[in-house]
Amino acid sequence: MITQFRKTAALVAGLCALGALTTTGAASAAERPGPDGIWQVDDYGTVLAVRGGVLDTYQVTSVSCLKGVAGTHENNTPARYAMADGDVYTLRAGVRAKLHIDGSPGDRSLRRLTALPATCRAPQPGAFDVFWQTFQENYPFFAAKGIDWKEVRERYRPRAEAARTDAELYDILTEMVAPLHDAHVVVSADKTGFFGMTRPGTVVPGPGLDTKVRAFVERRDLKGRSLRPYANGRIGYADVPAPDGGSYGYLRLSAFSGYSKANTYAANRAELDRALDAILTPDRVHRLRGLILDVRVNGGGSDSLGLDLAARLTDRPYFAYAKRTRHTAPRPQHVRPAAATRYSGPVALLTGGSTFSAGETFTQAMMERPAPTTRIGEPTQGVFSDVMERALPGEGHDKWWFGLPNEEFLARDGRTTFDGVGVPPLLPEPVFTDAEFAHDRDAAFDRAMGWLGERGR
Repeated sequence: MITQFRKTAALVAGLCALGALTTTGAASAAERPGPDGIWQVDDYGTVLAVRGGVLDTYQVTSVSCLKGVAGTHENNTPARYAMADGDVYTLRAGVRAKLHIDGSPGDRSLRRLTALPATCRAPQPGAFDVFWQTFQENYPFFAAKGIDWKEVRERYRPRAEAARTDAELYDILTEMVAPLHDAHVVVSADKTGFFGMTRPGTVVPGPGLDTKVRAFVERRDLKGRSLRPYANGRIGYADVPAPDGGSYGYLRLSAFSGYSKANTYAANRAELDRALDAILTPDRVHRLRGLILDVRVNGGGSDSLGLDLAARLTDRPYFAYAKRTRHTAPRPQHVRPAAATRYSGPVALLTGGSTFSAGETFTQAMMERPAPTTRIGEPTQGVFSDVMERALPGEGHDKWWFGLPNEEFLARDGRTTFDGVGVPPLLPEPVFTDAEFAHDRDAAFDRAMGWLGERGR
């Protein structure tokens, strides 16, 4: 999950500094080939204002315009901007202008504007209207979840107008979105409260669960062997003896983020490459009979890191998934073999309800892997999109923000999406249930060992 434009936004309180960006006539890409100017990011509720090495973002709807995060040229590179929230944007101007955000596969289309939207110079609506309108224009799953969002507005607007405290407003906003059961929907109200949710019957993949499961796996599944840690402890590996005297690999990833202190895509990818170079040595790849890849407790992160991992597990390019928003065509993404040592043997991929976000896009990418691959466990969480982080206007709300998804991840047929329900396993088994812990069982791991053994016969 890459946050597109983060929560450091506030009301646009004066646009004098942007006067040089505002023009009165149409300007073609041929006339103004550079990135300087004002750009609409199609279907992402965002406008970029670029001038003299500075990039400002604006979070826009048809009724509002809020100032967002800013950035500056990265190492004096004209097209790349290091944003204050840690993301890196690359702008490609021209006839087909594009925005790329490091760590998020694919590009976003840009349209040059002659001026900032009129809403940026007008009084801003209240928090309720910005909240409702942002979901109305961007959230893709109301129909699939049986939610009449316009009815929600009519039901909650009178309460919002009557609200006199931050706590009352917070309660209204969270009640509006709670029925979505969407783990990529968040309401953060500074000291008033924080609201997030999961699909019913699933558990958030937090540090406590991760520590508990890692210890359980090392004791029970690995017979007391310790996982060798990599990438700030987010990746662990161990060789597992196979019944015939050979060996399998056990590779566990608790996230696709946090691999480095900087926690940028570039730094994290470098750490992932170092880890995989140490794990997938030519000698080990030659002798491995199979690989158990465990993302049952995975909090997500960068989708591109998932594709980078998949690229080390194939010798042939293949389709991973396609991304689309409500008004843009699907954009296919592919896995291409990495220019490094790769493993292309059997993979048993372990998943569960605590497989979130980038852990799920990785799972979806592995579905088309041309080498023998199976999925064992329980359905993933069911949230795939990058998260739009949006600000809320109003006095005292400078630290209030909310998040929502706006993308669908499609299978090869161009129609199937696993949002809401998660990617299903091919071989269902319970995953870290109370009964599994109580009876010292790990049915999914044992099933993986059995499946790999069958592949070797």
